[in-house]
Amino acid sequence: MTQRSTKIVATLGPASSDRDVLTRMIAHGVDVVRMNFSHGTKEEHLARAELVREIARSLERTVGIMCDLQGPKIRIGKFETGKITLNKGDTFTLDADCVVGDQHQVGLDYKELPRDVSSGAVLLLDDGRLVLDVQKVQGSRITTTVRVGGVLSNNKGINRQGGGLTAPALTAKDMEDIKTSVAMKADFLAVSFPKSGADMYMARELMRAAGGRSILIAKMERTEAIVAMDEIMDSCDGIMVARGDLAVEVGDAAVPALQKRMIRAARERNKLTITATQMMESMITSPVPTRAEVSDVANAVLDGTDAVMLSAETASGKYPVETVESMARICLEAEKSADFTLDREFLNRVFTRVDQSIAMAALFTAYHLKVKAIAALTQSGSTALWISRLNCGVPIYALTPEISTRYRLSLYRDVYPLMIKYIGHDRDHLLQEAEDQLVTAGLVQKGDLIVIAFGEPIGSPGGTNTMKIVKVGESRKA
Repeated sequence: MTQRSTKIVATLGPASSDRDVLTRMIAHGVDVVRMNFSHGTKEEHLARAELVREIARSLERTVGIMCDLQGPKIRIGKFETGKITLNKGDTFTLDADCVVGDQHQVGLDYKELPRDVSSGAVLLLDDGRLVLDVQKVQGSRITTTVRVGGVLSNNKGINRQGGGLTAPALTAKDMEDIKTSVAMKADFLAVSFPKSGADMYMARELMRAAGGRSILIAKMERTEAIVAMDEIMDSCDGIMVARGDLAVEVGDAAVPALQKRMIRAARERNKLTITATQMMESMITSPVPTRAEVSDVANAVLDGTDAVMLSAETASGKYPVETVESMARICLEAEKSADFTLDREFLNRVFTRVDQSIAMAALFTAYHLKVKAIAALTQSGSTALWISRLNCGVPIYALTPEISTRYRLSLYRDVYPLMIKYIGHDRDHLLQEAEDQLVTAGLVQKGDLIVIAFGEPIGSPGGTNTMKIVKVGESRKA
């Protein structure tokens, strides 16, 4: 049985809310579904979450749920005619007090924009398709000259080149949406446009105050986020390389190197990574990807990302199932050529915790003994996470008694979650149960070598302190 190491996140929307379509998407490899809180109602999101869980149970798949907060709406308002065409050299005004736009001006959803810019600033609209040079700011009015023109329609987004907008990462809507994510027991919570570690700490405190324990993902999409990358990573559980807004703010040519840098830094800090935005964009309308998109997905896999993400491709595209199928195929092929450099990776690592040291010992032993599998007996999922941060080419089976941990593990690269009962506190019985689980699932067979990492006394969370090399089928008695 071929197992895919890299996980697939798929965004739900009108194109993927039908039971049959969603069933086929999950069957073809979706590991985590994304609820985009920029669209839809609370009731729609809750209903979709329940449908996902129902389908996943019927297919015997572990599928996690991610809630993605909208963040601040930094957008223009609406036009009387729905859209206009701007030409190079035109004078165009952004006015926070304007109600309905026309050929010469448009309103702003983000009323603070006039305070955030001054003469000489460059504004990018509609994901950078239109470029405006700020000439002057007077009160609520920003007068600009069009540098790059085009069609501009209602509610398009605004970025400032180089960053610098003061909009807070968490809005009143986001705070309510955090409560919705807790109500649906989301496994992951993604925070849009964080600028500092404080933004992520605030999101975590709001989530915990509502009773949630989701894994917290920081979406890296602001210039300020790159500057504060270390503190943001220290205050979250994982990052999303959100290449859309990031490319507009820092320039598209800078994004590939930033992607590699962020994935490498996150893995070194034992954080999760998701690579997102336009990965299979052409498949919104085409049943096959472009060669450039194939290379893009494969490159992210080779960078070491935990997951690759689909947005409009599965939310509103014509071929959501085919897109998932294509992405899974590309990931599998890229993983065949992954470079294993474990010995070199170990040279600059220092382990100060017993449980983390055991995880690394299990990884190193599995790599050099060429064992069939690593079995991590874990309650929190931490042991499996640590083992998965370095690529050794050996699958990691995370056996846990905690249902919530099982679903959080759905995003970890190289990790495959399995449930285990942990009844009693007998070590030999527990190790035998773990071995039986792997055999029953067809993952190992008699005579295979496996490495098992676990904690003693049995059943104590956060206490991984033992590693054992086992030949399947031999007696567990010491």
